Amino acid sequence: MNLPRSFIWKQRIGYGLADYACNLIWQMISLYLMFYYTDVVKMNGLQIASMFLVTRIIDGFTDLLIGYAIDNTNTRWGKSRPYFLWGAIPFAIFAYLTFSVPESMSVSGKVIYMYATYIGLSFMYTVVNIPMASILPSLTTDPQERTNLATVRQFFAFLGSTTVSYLGLKLVERLGNGNDAVGFKYVMLIFGIISSIIFFITFFTVREVGNPTKDKISLGDSVKSLKENEPWKIFALNIIFMWTALFIQSGSLVYYFTSVLGNKDLSVTAATLNTLLPVASNLMVPFLSKMTSKKKLFIYSSIVQLMGIVVVFLAGLNVMGSLIGVGISAIGFGVKVSIYFSMQADPVDYGIWKTGVDTSGSLSAINGFIGKIAQAIAGGLSGLLIAWGGYQGSSTVQTASAITSIKAMYLFIPIILTIGSIIVMMRYKLDDQLEAIRNDLEKREVSNEL
Repeated sequence: MNLPRSFIWKQRIGYGLADYACNLIWQMISLYLMFYYTDVVKMNGLQIASMFLVTRIIDGFTDLLIGYAIDNTNTRWGKSRPYFLWGAIPFAIFAYLTFSVPESMSVSGKVIYMYATYIGLSFMYTVVNIPMASILPSLTTDPQERTNLATVRQFFAFLGSTTVSYLGLKLVERLGNGNDAVGFKYVMLIFGIISSIIFFITFFTVREVGNPTKDKISLGDSVKSLKENEPWKIFALNIIFMWTALFIQSGSLVYYFTSVLGNKDLSVTAATLNTLLPVASNLMVPFLSKMTSKKKLFIYSSIVQLMGIVVVFLAGLNVMGSLIGVGISAIGFGVKVSIYFSMQADPVDYGIWKTGVDTSGSLSAINGFIGKIAQAIAGGLSGLLIAWGGYQGSSTVQTASAITSIKAMYLFIPIILTIGSIIVMMRYKLDDQLEAIRNDLEKREVSNEL
């Protein structure tokens, strides 16, 4: 289908803006929620580790429910698009509540409040985020345009992350006048309102132009289709390695630069590099993807990311060397995550070709579920390591065991997991089959129309 150029760009920007909204909130969670819980709310590492583990598992199952719901949603707006409208305001409300733990509550009361708000936020994040993946196959069937859409999405995602990395703590300090509890609350109020408005913009600017089936899809059909989707199984296994590495490293960034290098301000610089440099490298993806396969581009960029982490390790206490390593890693990650989201739509085509069942919602949801498992592993492991190391919140000097645990989170574990991700993706073979699969699907569609 030939679409007007103006519509194509409007859709790209509208689609990408949604990930700006997601990252405006979720980057605050990734970078600062554990810090908020330990240093502002004054909870211990074991309490936080337990909460992260339990809530992520619960949230993983809600991912599956939302994915199944999307597969069986049929409205005049499409299957995935309505969820941007329905989830916008509740997502903003729970974002505010999560960083508004009442100081007057007892410890047990705070724990209950933390569980309730974090589960609520995670569920609403699922409602607005899963459709971003499930809608991509129906926005276009052109593989290059999918890469373009994924690139624009990641451009705005990195802009959202950069906004948080550069302004997050500064706004907390400014709006709180030295009171971090008040500062975090006001920042999340502002970010929540902005994200809500953006989701409305996304709803009105994207359109599902494909021809998704209007038949109800049973749970059995979805499970059977996914069981026969070998490329997706490899892709799904990679999610564990890739995202656990990211979550555990990003969650420990503020600890590493504050306690190991001894300068909290450096954490802002490092976080900004982590989100600003990928904006530039991400823009190279449409050109790089024409030169090599998606799989190879994913592996090459993972190697660059890995090299950057190793440079940080070798730099030790050298600030400039550490920041150079952060920059190298960020450049590799920018390419890697963009091509990852482009690849995510391809197993959907394979599943339709193999089984005749469109499981874009369920597949996206299970990917999200696996991502939540990765986040649970990262959060639980981080909490355990923080507790094992004897980390003392707000203390200017940490014990040797606390420093070791922080290094494990920021350097050693991400290195091991990134190597695991590369090994897994070496087994991914779908790139070589896609052209033939799409040609066959087009022939089937023409045949059905006739």
